[in-house]
Amino acid sequence: MGRSVLVTGGSRGIGLAIARSFEAAGDRVAVTYRSSGRPEGLFAVQADVTKPEDVEAAFAAVESEHGAVEVLVANAGITRDTLLLRMSDDDWDAVIDTNLTGAYRVAKRAARGMLRAHNGRMIFLASVVGLSGSAGQANYAASKAGLVGFARSVAREFGSRGITANVVAPGFVDTELTAVLSAERRAEILSQVPLRRYATPDEIAGVVRFLASDDASYITGAVIPVDGGLGMGH
Repeated sequence: MGRSVLVTGGSRGIGLAIARSFEAAGDRVAVTYRSSGRPEGLFAVQADVTKPEDVEAAFAAVESEHGAVEVLVANAGITRDTLLLRMSDDDWDAVIDTNLTGAYRVAKRAARGMLRAHNGRMIFLASVVGLSGSAGQANYAASKAGLVGFARSVAREFGSRGITANVVAPGFVDTELTAVLSAERRAEILSQVPLRRYATPDEIAGVVRFLASDDASYITGAVIPVDGGLGMGH
């Protein structure tokens, strides 16, 4: 039957690639989406991770359909990029509440079933930006750096109960979000990447699925960069 897997923000891009990867491996996969539409062929629940009632309703629906969540992939995230002196409180609050507090909400809810089962995998999608920083992304970088401390605290708190918590830190990934960048900006980014290319969403998905596998049962509290070498040294 496979495991019950929940991917937040799983309707497109990296999140959808992760969901499809688990589905292809035979797992029972559910995704949450907010406004981008329901992905075809997956059990999907519309939910905003900034709303506690949406998180609770999403978990109730997933548990009814697939059973308690055994693998949680906290992927939901947004950006509101601007220079610090132009950043509004709303820009800051929206990114932190979605990217960091949203991950806290879903991890806390998933932990109920995992603690009862004495088993579970939590994987948090951060970013190379959370390790190296990025001008114009103070809110985003802070939210992603926060995930590292959060995941490591969860790893220490729940490790004795058979629950692992790890972070995947992608670099630049070829998605619809990066496709809108100008050719000049893409060239500038690639010049900083030792491998001289973007990652594919499937490459991120493969690392996430590895961390959820039996082969990674002794890995917890780790930050795994998938960035073509962009963030090495951080």
